[in-house]
Amino acid sequence: METFEKHLEQQLNALPRERQPDKDLWQGIDLAIQARSDAPQTKRQPVWLASAAVLMVAVIIGFMMQPFSSAPETDPLTGQSLVKALSQQHEKEKSALLVSLEDTPAVTGNWQEQLTELEDAAEAIKAALQEDPNNTALLRMLQSVYQQQFLLIERVHAPKWQQI
Repeated sequence: METFEKHLEQQLNALPRERQPDKDLWQGIDLAIQARSDAPQTKRQPVWLASAAVLMVAVIIGFMMQPFSSAPETDPLTGQSLVKALSQQHEKEKSALLVSLEDTPAVTGNWQEQLTELEDAAEAIKAALQEDPNNTALLRMLQSVYQQQFLLIERVHAPKWQQI
């Protein structure tokens, strides 16, 4: 292992300290800033939709974590039933987001691989939640992975005027 680290350090030291872009980027930055300020507010619907979905998941988690002191015992969502409800809600929102963006071309080709990796991470967290179903840290991690999925989908389908 030590030779690997030495080899890695040698390789890193051999890399140039600075790298200049192949072309002048200021023109693209200027166009993106102008386009963003000139764009109508309706272009931001996917951002709003994803934000609303994340907020809804957070509210559901917060509501379900509150103790029910005056309410009768009516089988509140906890443990695996909470995870299942969150997952179903997320899939519904993700499908709606994908449908709303299906006519918008993706700006990168490997985004579905990245989405699959995030789905695998969510499945690993769900497996950990089977062992400890009321672990709030794991629930937050699951929510974070779901939010990352929304952001990934939203970013790869961003209109060209938003790209620099």
